[in-house]
Amino acid sequence: MSERSVLVVAHTGRREAVRSAQLVIERLGAAGISVRVLEGEAADIGCAGVDVRPGTAAAEDAEVVMVLGGDGTLLRAADLTRTSGTPLLGVNLGHVGFLAEAERDDLAATVDRVVERRYDVEERMTIDVTVRRNGSVMGTTWALNEASIEKAERERMLEVVAEIDGRPLSNWGCDGVVCATPTGSTAYAFSAGGPVVWPEVEAMLVVPISAHSLFSRPLVVSPRSLVAVEVLDGTPRAVLWCDGRRTLELPPGARVEVRRGAVPVRLARLHLTPFTDRLVTKFGLPVTGWRGRVRQPARPSPTEDGEAPDGQRG
Repeated sequence: MSERSVLVVAHTGRREAVRSAQLVIERLGAAGISVRVLEGEAADIGCAGVDVRPGTAAAEDAEVVMVLGGDGTLLRAADLTRTSGTPLLGVNLGHVGFLAEAERDDLAATVDRVVERRYDVEERMTIDVTVRRNGSVMGTTWALNEASIEKAERERMLEVVAEIDGRPLSNWGCDGVVCATPTGSTAYAFSAGGPVVWPEVEAMLVVPISAHSLFSRPLVVSPRSLVAVEVLDGTPRAVLWCDGRRTLELPPGARVEVRRGAVPVRLARLHLTPFTDRLVTKFGLPVTGWRGRVRQPARPSPTEDGEAPDGQRG
């Protein structure tokens, strides 16, 4: 049995993802690397000789998790590695795939990079979320992209008050509020009109959704801040969503507290591509006319024109 082990997670609802998983398993096995799959995906993938494991136990002691699908699949895999810290390597089989490191056409080369251990690992900031009511904790959860407080009834606006570091900021009648990480700035927060934040920037975003207020601009706050959103009494029911996966009902009077997460998510990187290039590629941004940085001609050294260097003149 190989000492090296890789967990393969796939969006088994997509035929292409299943075929890709089978290819990855075959190539890893040929390289002498043990392959794991999730108990709930094993039947769909249908490969013999793999190690079938349940839930979070599948990621324990694995070298890397190869995720085949879109950003939603990678967010699901992040749940599995929450305690183990196993790095995630995403192969985009979806649409934009901002969290993915490779595209479907690079699948074979990506497996080779894993076999050869030619990848780097970076940490992405998360957020921890606590929900309270009347001082009692109703629940705790976390997010890699965002926590969103949203109205649960379409007919009426949600009434909330926002607080930063223990001080009230503003009331909003709105559809909701998104509290996001830099990684999540290109996800729901972006759709709600928030800024794009480079991943290496340490900050949290607060983005009201369709707020009826003169002051409803997106906010960028310190990573050390405590952001709180309180659902006012008399307002319709609300719901908390974290990464579009974990949910909790918020009755009137509920208070959602968001702070920097204690545990980051680790992503495997194959290419040290600047985030600017990733933005251009993923969003198809027009860059026609760019000529690059203007380079100044090199200045001659003092000795090239016959002048002695400073401090050596007679």
